[in-house]
Amino acid sequence: MARNSIGLIELSSIAAGFLVCDCMLKTADVELVLARTICSGKYMVLIRGDVGAIQAAVDAGKQAGDFSIIDTFVIANLHEDIFPAISGTTNVGQLESLGIVESFSVTSLIEAADAMAKAANVRLVEVRLAMALGGKAFASCTGSVSAVRTAVDAGAQVIGRKGLLVNKVVIPQPRPELLREMI
Repeated sequence: MARNSIGLIELSSIAAGFLVCDCMLKTADVELVLARTICSGKYMVLIRGDVGAIQAAVDAGKQAGDFSIIDTFVIANLHEDIFPAISGTTNVGQLESLGIVESFSVTSLIEAADAMAKAANVRLVEVRLAMALGGKAFASCTGSVSAVRTAVDAGAQVIGRKGLLVNKVVIPQPRPELLREMI
């Protein structure tokens, strides 16, 4: 069974987050990747599994979370760079150019990071999720200037459709000190 799909529910209530997490885990054969509070008093539940199980669990979680749901997603065939970028274990020797996309939500940012990695030949550097960011999130990538520009535009488009884009930038030939400040 392929377990390369993920689902996420972002909630405005911590209490509802625990309820939704339990409901999702009881509904389908999924693996809990992350369930935690995030800045500005929100809660997120991230699960992994096959796409059918993920969809069933997210649907059940949305019903259980009711009015506390901020946003949700199901991503089939998640790009392999996502989890290392979230965990801060991406090994990037140097930045060729740097692209950053910033969002008001964790959910839209992870969707954008997946779109960025799939849109062009870039390497995700980091996906930072709402901790010490006032509830915002950002993703960064490196590669050639044209590839980074394509990736950043793809990520910004995903976030923009939800009206949650904060900013996007592409920095050609960034100073090496920037990489030390990132991860």
